[in-house]
Amino acid sequence: MSAHVIFELVPLGAIIAWSDGSPRPPERHAKKLAAWKTRNSFGRLVRKEPPRQYGNHLSAGYFTLHEGNIGRKGTILVTIHRTFGVDSTLTFEVKEMPATGSVLVLDGAGANAQLLHLAPSSADAEAWLKDNRHPRAVVQKLQEPVSAAPSSEGRAAA
Repeated sequence: MSAHVIFELVPLGAIIAWSDGSPRPPERHAKKLAAWKTRNSFGRLVRKEPPRQYGNHLSAGYFTLHEGNIGRKGTILVTIHRTFGVDSTLTFEVKEMPATGSVLVLDGAGANAQLLHLAPSSADAEAWLKDNRHPRAVVQKLQEPVSAAPSSEGRAAA
């Protein structure tokens, strides 16, 4: 599916894969494989930013995926996020939708709030907030998502 479809239909918390359609290089080609992995991976949808007007320039909307964390012994040193514009030429696929009834812990209210945690219930969200204090955190129950099941829309036939 296109980046625009992901932006419009997929709820925060979904697992999204992206691909440029190129075949995976062999393991022995370390540099080519590392470059390929930056264009073909997956992450959790954590933010959607609507289009904005900057003077005479209109920026397209974009979304951000949380690809992973780097750290050890429970301490996160680096968080890896990937941001894609709705005009991206990559192909996207929904790998997993958040469970119905999940609770989102967001860093604030509004259209551009970022997902901090996806909890299975309100009690779990409140417990997570006690351990991970965020001054502007907002707890929001996930609305019934629009069906955006995994699809091969937009992929070229082999």
